[in-house]
Amino acid sequence: MNLKNSLILATILFLTGITAWEMYWRSKGYYPTLNDDKDLWSEHRKKVDDAQKNDIVIFGSSRAYFDFQVKTFENFYGKAPIQLAIPGTSPLPTFHDLVNNTNFTGTVIIGVTPGLFFSTTYPKASPWSRGQNKVDYYFDKTHAQWLNYQLSIPLQQNFVFMSADEEEWDDDIDLKSLLRRIHLKSRLGKDPAPPFYYFGDVNLDRNMSMAQKTATDTAFANSVISVWKFFGSLAPPPDKKSTTEFFLKDLDAFKAKGGKAILVRCPSSGGLRAAENKFLPRNEFWDQLVELSKVDSYHFEDYPQLKELTCPEESHLSKEDAEYFTLEMLKIMEHDEALTNLKTN
Repeated sequence: MNLKNSLILATILFLTGITAWEMYWRSKGYYPTLNDDKDLWSEHRKKVDDAQKNDIVIFGSSRAYFDFQVKTFENFYGKAPIQLAIPGTSPLPTFHDLVNNTNFTGTVIIGVTPGLFFSTTYPKASPWSRGQNKVDYYFDKTHAQWLNYQLSIPLQQNFVFMSADEEEWDDDIDLKSLLRRIHLKSRLGKDPAPPFYYFGDVNLDRNMSMAQKTATDTAFANSVISVWKFFGSLAPPPDKKSTTEFFLKDLDAFKAKGGKAILVRCPSSGGLRAAENKFLPRNEFWDQLVELSKVDSYHFEDYPQLKELTCPEESHLSKEDAEYFTLEMLKIMEHDEALTNLKTN
């Protein structure tokens, strides 16, 4: 009888604690979100193995992730793309995986963010390893990890306290993140990185949209801009030669299999665009890549309906502008016969 009472009391205390914790964070403006993690990426990478000739796979960093809206793409094209872009990464290791480990011969759209695309081929460098780690996880994932992920989805979608993103945002609320917020003074006298707050929402289709707060709260958007400035100041010089050679080798192999590639330069604006113009000038990076690649290529500045788009935090489009960008870019590709609209055939 005592054990039964203890179990009941423990259950009541557990549920009370969880409820209070959930309500507390909701009162702070948090809402349930899906974790953008390696499990979600690997679920979509799996789709490539069964993809057909008319399928489209998107590679790139966060701009290709935020700016191509999956539902808008599907509504226009007639089929949802397989979204494999990864924030903060070079697309080279993930495209390499597709070329060398799949039989896919459809179309790939590769977002070119100059600072990441031309960054490095060094395996331990962050822009490379972040993407390669997801590829490795896809091949090494166990059945237990797959089951754990499937069971976690309903919890992630309904409970705020389940937030535990791999990106380690400064406003995450899992225990590890809360402890990480206890900052001790640096004994080396170096300035700490500015806080980096979560600014996008993802769903099971791996559609990433800018959070409304980022698009409407200037102070919050400026906090993200400060992060771009901080990391930009630490970025090593680009490795244009090795990255270009690596990409062209895979591109030639993909073309030889019958695949089609499209390059896209998504919008940036403000001070970040000015820095890109200074340190990664278009004529030396994008234009030369296009010339060597010999594939359909699209730069947002070449189109009057796209070149004036403004990014709230200088690097990504708001949800509404991303939907517009997706639709207009697909119209341009259809007009150029770079893509064949499945809905009209």
